[in-house]
Amino acid sequence: MRLTLRVWRQKNADADGAMSTYEVDGISRDMSFLEMLDTLNEGLILKGEDPVAFDHDCREGICGACSLVINGDAHGPERTTTCQLHMRSFQDGDTIDIEPWRASAFPVVKDLVVDRSAFDRIIQAGGYITAPTGAAPEAHAAPVPKPDADLAFEHAECIGCGACVAACPNGAAMLFTSAKVNHLNVLPQGAPERETRVLDMVGQMDEEGFGGCTLAGECATACPKGIPLMSITSMNKEWLRATRKAGRR
Repeated sequence: MRLTLRVWRQKNADADGAMSTYEVDGISRDMSFLEMLDTLNEGLILKGEDPVAFDHDCREGICGACSLVINGDAHGPERTTTCQLHMRSFQDGDTIDIEPWRASAFPVVKDLVVDRSAFDRIIQAGGYITAPTGAAPEAHAAPVPKPDADLAFEHAECIGCGACVAACPNGAAMLFTSAKVNHLNVLPQGAPERETRVLDMVGQMDEEGFGGCTLAGECATACPKGIPLMSITSMNKEWLRATRKAGRR
């Protein structure tokens, strides 16, 4: 395939950015989207030009590093991570717009790379459980009902890619934060920090400058791991419960 790529180029967070147009040829339909970008960069390097900076790591759909907005959609036209998106989703002669996540809490580092450390700080605020020292407990020492285990696992699938923020018209991080809160709060191991966890993590989310949630639902639509929109409702209930309990003390 021969493609026209319109790629966002920006030296750093303080510099002005703009779309640059490139032509790539000989693209196999079996290539992944990142392999196509590798081909683009190989050509730019041979010409003595600066290659396009983009983030990636595992290329197996489990780390969430490959954060790109493709033709206006977070991760592109398929419900998957960018690294698992293949060029057979496009047609010969297509023009493809490639941009970074757009959110004030995700400043651009360079070109298509953004700083997502705001997510790390949200997790640091409460995304943990009390860990006793000593030997590992027996596997069945804390029985967990299967519905609770399934719900926890469903939320634990969040890979923190940020597609929910990029897709949200408000730049909200509610789906990410709710996934991290709920997957611990439904387990008995998470009970000691149940109230402080949701209050601290939501507080940190607000401090990071993410937008407010209006339940537009774009976050759940874009999520490559299928975190349900009801996760936000569950976290709101947890937050109200913790707020009321804190008020009675």
